[in-house]
This record gives sequence, structure tokens and C-alpha cells, in this order.
Amino acid sequence: MNEKQKKLEEIAKQVAACQKCPLYKQATNAVPGAGSAEAEIFFIGEGPGDHEDQQGLPFVGAAGKLLDSLLEEIGLNRKDVFIGNMVKHRPPDNRDPEPAELAACMPWLDRQLAIIEPKMIVTLGRFSMAKFIPDGKISRIHGQARFVTFQDQKVLVVPFFHPAAALRNGNVMSQFREDFLKLPELLERFKRLEAQVPVEVTQDLEEKEETQQMSLL
Repeated sequence: MNEKQKKLEEIAKQVAACQKCPLYKQATNAVPGAGSAEAEIFFIGEGPGDHEDQQGLPFVGAAGKLLDSLLEEIGLNRKDVFIGNMVKHRPPDNRDPEPAELAACMPWLDRQLAIIEPKMIVTLGRFSMAKFIPDGKISRIHGQARFVTFQDQKVLVVPFFHPAAALRNGNVMSQFREDFLKLPELLERFKRLEAQVPVEVTQDLEEKEETQQMSLL
């Protein structure tokens, strides 16, 4: 186990003991997240559901099966990516996370992101999208890659509909699948752009990144 994986395991232990908000009181298991410490793509959902609560793993119900099948279509599996949620314990009756719960859980997710340093963050649903693109409307910007400054670094964020929404609506499913199949190309384009970026951050670089971002949208 490498150092990054050890750090993620330590966070998982701390999440399991977390009592920073009331969600832990009705949860069976914490769901800290799972996947590779070297992941290039970090998927962020909303919160655990019933299946996730029972198993302590993210996206293991019907939405997770959809995620797995689409990962397979682009030549990946769960061991290649990292999957987490905005909150680490199941909200009762699968209700939306409350602002205080999101705030209490935020440090765990931020630490995971800082350890893994993914090249791409895929937000699943409006709650995780709002963390990076607060003014975004998912129906308008889904599947559109954009640079976001996070933890003093530029990261590529791609908002997606939540897979559960795709399962409920055939039109959303079509868009979700279409967006998903773009990921390998977007990641490769980002790597090519990244290789051209100099170490020094200048105004010219900022302008260059804006131009690059437009080419990714």
C-alpha cells in the first residue's frame, strides 16, 4: 500500500467515527468513498442510498450498476477511478443533504481530493456541481468541461446528471450516456494541454487557459 492509499484509509477510519452532524445516528455504515489513490478521474455524487448504507460502499445500487456499465464502455472499472459523495452517511429516506450536513462533510472530501489530485472531477448531480460551479444549471452545462480553480490548482470539472435521474428519464439517460462517452477524449485533450503549460503562472497563461477552456466546452 503506497502513502496516498494509507492516507485515504486513515480518512476512511475517521469518517467511520465521525459525529460532526446527526446523519451518523441513523446510518448503518459510513460510506467514505472507494477507488484508486492514483485515479485520474474522481466521481462525486450526492450521498449514500440504502444499498450504499448497508455495504459501506458508494454507488452499489441500480445507479452504481449504470456507472459500472458505462465505465466498462470506456475501458475503465472502479479500480481505475475514485468514487465518493458530498456526504458520507445516508440522509434519512434519501432526502437531499442539508447545508449544515454538507458543510460538516466537506473537509473529508477536500482531503481526499488533495491526496488523489485527479486530473478530472466528474460531478454527479446538482449538489456536487454546486461545489465547483455554484451558478451552474445542470440542464444547460451537463457534459461541458471547464477549468475550475480548486485548492490553488486548475482542475477540469465536468458536470453530469446524477445516474439515478438517468434511470428515471429516458431523455436524461441518452444525454448521460453521451456525456459519459466523451470522457476519454476530454481527458486526453486535457493532458495534451497540460503538457504545454509552463510552470510560471502569468497573465498570458491565464488568457491561454481561458482559450483552452473554450476549446474543451
